[in-house]
Amino acid sequence: MDRPGVVERSLREAAPHEIFDVIRSAIERRHGAVAVDLLLVDYALTRLQPVGVLPHTREPVPVHGSAPGRAFGAQDVHIVYGASQSAITVYVPVSVRGDRLGVLGVVLPAPEGERPAPEVLEDLQQCADALAHEVVVAERDTDLFLQARRADRLTLAAEMQWQLLPGRSCARPEYSLGAQLEPAYAIFGDSFDWSASAENLFVTVSNGMGEGIAAALLTNLAINALRNARRAGLSLCDQAALADQAVYGQHEGRQYLSTLLFRFHLPTGHVEIIDAGSPKVWRVRGGVVETIALEAQMPLGMVEDTVYVTQSFQVEPGDRLLFISDGIYDALSPSGEKYSLRALAASISNTRLLPAAQVPRVMLQELLGHRGSGPATDDSLVMCLDWHGTTPSVAADRGAGYEELL
Repeated sequence: MDRPGVVERSLREAAPHEIFDVIRSAIERRHGAVAVDLLLVDYALTRLQPVGVLPHTREPVPVHGSAPGRAFGAQDVHIVYGASQSAITVYVPVSVRGDRLGVLGVVLPAPEGERPAPEVLEDLQQCADALAHEVVVAERDTDLFLQARRADRLTLAAEMQWQLLPGRSCARPEYSLGAQLEPAYAIFGDSFDWSASAENLFVTVSNGMGEGIAAALLTNLAINALRNARRAGLSLCDQAALADQAVYGQHEGRQYLSTLLFRFHLPTGHVEIIDAGSPKVWRVRGGVVETIALEAQMPLGMVEDTVYVTQSFQVEPGDRLLFISDGIYDALSPSGEKYSLRALAASISNTRLLPAAQVPRVMLQELLGHRGSGPATDDSLVMCLDWHGTTPSVAADRGAGYEELL
């Protein structure tokens, strides 16, 4: 069997649109696979779409209630035994740093339905991990994988918004993050962003006013202004001030952006926050669901030269934070009834056992059940952050890493 490094090198040397062909050939050669398929999750997180040249001739697979969906949801290998007992299908999650991209399906010969050896399953997972890294890189140079994610056509505004996002989930020893936007194929101005270093996690949740391209342009301006300030090493207050000036300079208060800005200090759990508008923060601690009271300040770009001030609180291991845009609170049922805070709190409580990456999708599905199948009047955003804290072993490993660098 080839070493994993040989496969990784082959992937790096392949043309971006050929990397799946390379991994398929490698798996067929290494394990005698009968078939290898790559299914990528769509923008709504409801379907697993087969990768192939447009137009797609194969039907997508639902995430809920399917064997590939089970591997995707659990983020673990799932094996399906065929009726003939001569072949089995192994579904392997394709993820990178906690961002769930899809599932690799591998049909293996299995005399008498024998389970694959542990080293075979481990190798398939290593191949899926290597493929996940290369898919993320390849998306800069080919549309093949972005096209495969689409169960429907995106509006131009949604295209702009999805390209702005860092991903839909990520994980480190200290935290797990998941976020989702709806309607996935026609979002307006809601957005989120995150970035982590050795010491800090920065998180932004935004709710831009307006609809369509105007809302997407406003959000793009604000998020890129925040990134520009963050990458210059500015404080959270200065990041907000720079973005405020950029938006006001362009729109002079006619358009503005409601935004939450966070800085999580990873070693201690100390959190700095600026509440510049309407997104709300909920916390689940010890089974108790509650809102975090914050001092609301001016949205970004509403008035000139706003001075922003941080507030602070502490997160503890086991805490769950949820950041929710006003598209949730203002959602109306077909009879005109608002989605109540009680219903939202119940939804938060009902999803407490799910991992952070799955929570936004489930909560937005419950919202859809309240709102009905009609078109949404506003987009909605849910972000979930599970705080695990820094364990002594993590701190020791980080220190050892620094020593090696020195």
